[in-house]
Amino acid sequence: MKKSCAWLDDTNKIRVEFKEIPEQTTINPVIKNKQRNFEIESTEWNEKVATIILKQSVDCEEDMMLYWQDMELQIHPRGIVRAVAFEKKYDASDTKLGAQYGRRKTSFSIWAPTATNMVLVLNEKAHIMYKETRGVWTVTVRGNYHLARYYFLATVNGEKQQINDPYAKGMTANSEEGVVLDLRRTDPEGFRTHTYAPVSKADAIIYELHVRDATSSVESGISKSHRGKFLGLTELNTTNPAGYSTGLSYISELGCTHVQFLPLQDFARVDELNPSESYNWGYDPLQYFVPEGSFATDATDPVLRVKECKEMIHSFHKEGLSVILDVVFNHVYDFGNSNFEKVLPGYFFRYQTDDTVSDATGTGNDLATERRMVRKFILECVDYWLKEYRVDGFRFDLMGVIDIQTMQAIQNRCNQEDRPILLLGEGWELDTPLLPEQKSSMAQSDHLQGISFFNDRFRDAIKGTLFDQLNTGYVNGYGTYIEKLPQLVAGSSDERFGDRLFSNPFQSVNYVECHDNHTLWDRFVLSNPTTSDKDKQYMHQLATGLPLLSQGIPFIHAGQEFFRTKNGDENSYLSGDKINQLDWSQRGREEHNVQWVRRLIQFRKASHLFQIGNVVEMEHRLHIIHSPNPVFGFLLAGADEDLVVFINPTNDKIQIEMPALGRWEKSLSNHSQVVTEISCLLDSCVVIQGYELAVLKKERR
Repeated sequence: MKKSCAWLDDTNKIRVEFKEIPEQTTINPVIKNKQRNFEIESTEWNEKVATIILKQSVDCEEDMMLYWQDMELQIHPRGIVRAVAFEKKYDASDTKLGAQYGRRKTSFSIWAPTATNMVLVLNEKAHIMYKETRGVWTVTVRGNYHLARYYFLATVNGEKQQINDPYAKGMTANSEEGVVLDLRRTDPEGFRTHTYAPVSKADAIIYELHVRDATSSVESGISKSHRGKFLGLTELNTTNPAGYSTGLSYISELGCTHVQFLPLQDFARVDELNPSESYNWGYDPLQYFVPEGSFATDATDPVLRVKECKEMIHSFHKEGLSVILDVVFNHVYDFGNSNFEKVLPGYFFRYQTDDTVSDATGTGNDLATERRMVRKFILECVDYWLKEYRVDGFRFDLMGVIDIQTMQAIQNRCNQEDRPILLLGEGWELDTPLLPEQKSSMAQSDHLQGISFFNDRFRDAIKGTLFDQLNTGYVNGYGTYIEKLPQLVAGSSDERFGDRLFSNPFQSVNYVECHDNHTLWDRFVLSNPTTSDKDKQYMHQLATGLPLLSQGIPFIHAGQEFFRTKNGDENSYLSGDKINQLDWSQRGREEHNVQWVRRLIQFRKASHLFQIGNVVEMEHRLHIIHSPNPVFGFLLAGADEDLVVFINPTNDKIQIEMPALGRWEKSLSNHSQVVTEISCLLDSCVVIQGYELAVLKKERR
């Protein structure tokens, strides 16, 4: 601390922080403004800090001075901005903020209740702003300001700072300044009029993808100027050197229904003017309403980055694919230099009882989503991406840090759309200062029944617990955790099989690999070092198949279907293209396994028995088959057909007794592409090969 300072921490509490421990004195502090003196009830000392309690409440807009010993200090608001009274007085939830463009005039508004002065700098010209009700500063400037650069000069706590508009819809390169946009000029042809078949949650199969990873490889077949860009995923009929499909066409052929993009919103750590020099997954958010400039072909053109992002989304829609946006509403990249902290210090972030910033996210800050103006910001951002970019869902990073009321409000907003909007997130239990019942964690899933959760129990049971790299699971540990499989294939929602996680199966996002941590292949290299590559591939097929044949929402990480490796890199968020880019040559070499995953997806889509939406029906249709350990099997009883799924996590052939006599057809197997008929008219046994995942079907006649 460079100098002593005085803070208003509550409506009647002032904290004085000294640069060094002062000598105790009998001189009493004096606190006053131009109109009156404020009576003091008590003063307490704690080394360099004195806490003064006033006899009456004061407002954060009081121009108060402290006179004490030889000091004369301005009292600035700090902790009071988190008081209930402050929230109520300065609630501007119904006020439009940001730049509201018009061809003849543009209005600018920013919420900054404690600022003492605010200036709009528009194309380097200053415009005085005026403070209206509820802490909102505003000014209207006449003229057509499409593409005009702007920022705010705010005087907050006695210091003048440049602040970018948190609600800005356009930015210059590297987020230097906001840009006013006429958004009508950013729509690709047909973007608003194109219609596509909506995909329900019951039918959802998610494919997780990073924009840059998808096309940055030379072997992607994408135009050189489009590699690693939004436009790279608009090109059709691209191939690798061996002639195998890549990019958008490949993703479309695979058969998934939704593509979940790692963050597209403007983020830090990548120089947008020289993007090849750095890399980032995108979980370092800066400007939430603006697409990332490094994914545009020209980051200096504010219209282009918006238009190209829309063109990519439009291209996926034309292929019948829905788009989910991974959003980071739990933290910001740089707490101290964020627009939020500059515009109203201490408000937008969550604090511990010792007045330190909460850090459950591991990034140095947790956004205080429970506060009205933070919730407003999040809801308006969700609304904007729904309407302006026409996205079809949101994946919430570290959703357990977000309060339940905010997530419920998001769901209510999404329910207003005329198409299904898929909501899912990481419901981990994290140490942020909210009551357990306020967190959007899996433990509170009954209160968030329209929202789905990444099921870490599924992940850990299938391949081994995440934080023990040598631990093995069901497919790579010869049946370890087999006792957990009945609940997992039931969408973790069936009380017949022990403690359930969810109220309905569609709340369970079933996965074994995602962008975080080791890829499935790299995990098997660590956990099964003596296993042959061929057997590791079989294990991989079992692990990938189980989410696609279980109740709930299956989730695949891009490249998982062709044994994606990151060369053992467990956390590749900054590791560059060499580690992260999809290896499109490997996609060709592993075409056989790609075809296996395609068949799994097609088979799932063809039968409603994999899309049971409620527990009552599941109890009627899903039954576990008694099989020789460690083979796991289950029956899905339908009105017209019965399906039986068997998984053998050993290298031995095992004879299994079928649950009923009849003509069973082996419709799906990772050991064969041919459908074979098995007669069980007299003998009800069938042989399951080593490391085989088989689905057998019997029609009801």
